[in-house]
Amino acid sequence: MPLTADPSADTAARPADWIAADWAGAGEILRRPLPGLGLADRWLLRAVALSASTRMSAITGLEHVRPAADPFVLILNHSTRSEALLVPALLTLLRGGPLIHFMADWNFALIPGVGFLYRKAEVLTVTAKPARPRMLDRLRPLYRADISVLDRARDALRCGRSVGIFPEATVNRDPHRLRPGRRSAALLSLTTGVPVVPAGIRFPDASPDRPIRDRDRMELRIGPPLRPPPPSERPAPADLRAWHATVMTAVAALSGKSWSDTAPAAAAAPTACSPPPTSTEARHATG
Repeated sequence: MPLTADPSADTAARPADWIAADWAGAGEILRRPLPGLGLADRWLLRAVALSASTRMSAITGLEHVRPAADPFVLILNHSTRSEALLVPALLTLLRGGPLIHFMADWNFALIPGVGFLYRKAEVLTVTAKPARPRMLDRLRPLYRADISVLDRARDALRCGRSVGIFPEATVNRDPHRLRPGRRSAALLSLTTGVPVVPAGIRFPDASPDRPIRDRDRMELRIGPPLRPPPPSERPAPADLRAWHATVMTAVAALSGKSWSDTAPAAAAAPTACSPPPTSTEARHATG
């Protein structure tokens, strides 16, 4: 059954905290203070943020992801390939340097230059999916950590650092509907007691009659934190399902899409971009 979030979670009526047009070209980004980062890291972050600012027109709800709000689990819908790089960079800049440690597919690290940025951003690399092309799968052990990505994320949260997750676990260009999503964010929240901060990426200039394109301009709407029930090391399956539905419903409202806990018929069969889960990590953590 499709779920619709409370409209009060939508931030459309409030002024944006950050608007690209208000920043005088590159000047604001280049002058943005980034205490705690070395000179090379500051310039690298600014370069990526400059690229992000050409695609991101506005951000609302930044107070929910300020460093003072750490730790939290930030979850977002995933509609274009570049979001996993550009959104974290822009948020890091606007947070003044503190990282949000995003989970991301190891396949992106195989792209020249992206692997270097992954290391700088201290990405939580997920190795559940095979390489594309398969011949590169022999490199997967180089990206696999000694402990699972969920355990690494849990350790980060318990140390006061925030984690970012795209629970759809693959690019979803449907302009109307979210994928059911994987439950890694809900599981981390329930086991650590940290809040989930839902966010929606919208594409206000995109046509609703076609798939979302990589070049479509974005708006990021960040909602208020959702507080979980008291933490449990082993949440009951029903509690996990219910909390996952709660947080995904909030993402649906913020992104302007609908959400259902079942996949649409056209997307039910596994694809090369969305292989069937083969382990606990594959089921829960590739988002």
